Amino acid sequence: MQITPALPPQAPRARSLPELLAPVADEMRAVDVTIRQRLTSDVALIGAIGDHIIGAGGKRLRPAILLLIARAMGYRGKSHVLLATVIEFIHTATLLHDDVVDESDLRRGRPTSNAAFGNAASVLVGDFLYSRAFQMMVEAGSMRVMQILADATNRIAEGEVLQLLNIHDPTVDETRYLGVVERKTATLFEAAARIGAILANAAPSVEDDCARYGAAIGTAFQIIDDVLDYDGSAQTIGKRVGDDLREGKPTLPVIHALRAASPGQKTQVENAIRDGRGDFTQIAQIVHDNGSIEYARQCARAQCEAAGDAVASLPPSEFRDRLLELTVFAMRRDR
Repeated sequence: MQITPALPPQAPRARSLPELLAPVADEMRAVDVTIRQRLTSDVALIGAIGDHIIGAGGKRLRPAILLLIARAMGYRGKSHVLLATVIEFIHTATLLHDDVVDESDLRRGRPTSNAAFGNAASVLVGDFLYSRAFQMMVEAGSMRVMQILADATNRIAEGEVLQLLNIHDPTVDETRYLGVVERKTATLFEAAARIGAILANAAPSVEDDCARYGAAIGTAFQIIDDVLDYDGSAQTIGKRVGDDLREGKPTLPVIHALRAASPGQKTQVENAIRDGRGDFTQIAQIVHDNGSIEYARQCARAQCEAAGDAVASLPPSEFRDRLLELTVFAMRRDR
C-alpha cells in the first residue's frame, strides 16, 4: 500500500493592516469621525488643508496602539477615542512641519501640503493641530496624560533639531541616528502605548511594559521606513527612492554601508550625504552589496522581538494577539 506523505502544515496567512485592526475597527472609525469634527474651523484654509491631510490617508498606527492596549487591559470607557485623536493630531502636525523643513513635495504618493498650499500655510496649520490637540487633552481631564503628551511633544521637537544637526554630516554614527529615532519617532508610539495602559488603570509595571512595547515598535517602524528608501519602489512607498539621501539624511542602511564599504565607495556615499547629489541608483547598490539592508532589518527585528516580549504577559485576548501580530507586520510591510 502506498502511503501518501502528509503535507507540511501551512503557515497562517499574514493579515493585512485592516484585518489586524479589526478588533478596534469601530473605535478607529470613531477616531476618523473625531478627526473630521475637530479639524473644523471658520478659517477656510484650515479646513482645506485638513481635507487634504485626511484624503492622504495613513496607517493611524499610533492611535491604533493606544486603542488596542486600552482594550487589552479591559478599558470600556470613551476617552480612548479622544486621546487617540490627540495622538494623531500631534503626529500629523509633526509631518506638516517635517515636510516644510525637508522641502518634500511627495508623501504617501500625493503632493505634500506645503507643495499644494505653501510653506507658511503648512507650518501654521501644523501649529493649529498642536493647539487643538492640547485643547482636547484638557477635555480628557487627566493631568498625568497631559504631562506625558507635553513631555512627548517636547522630545519630538528635540528630535527634529537633532536631525537638523545631523543633515549633510557623513560622520553621523549609529548612536546619533538612534538618538533621533528615539525622540522623533519612538516617543509618540511610547506615549500612545503608555496612555492606553493609564486609561485602564494598569499597574505601574504593566504600564512600563506597554511603554516599552510602544518605543520598540516605533523604533522598528522607523528603521524599516529607512530601509524602504533603498529597498522599495516609488509607487509602493509613496515617495522617490533615495529621497532621504537627497535630503542629506544619513540613515541606518547608509551608516552601516559607510562602515563596510571600500574606500572608493565610502567617498562616493560621503559626497552624496554632503551635497545631496550623486548617482542614487549606484549608491543604493552600494548599500545592498555591503549587506546594509539586511543589517538594518536585523536591527528592526531585534526591536520587534523586544516589543513582543514586553506585552506577552498581558492577559490573553484578541487585542493582545493583534499587538503581537503588529510586530510581524512591522517587519514584512513594504510601505
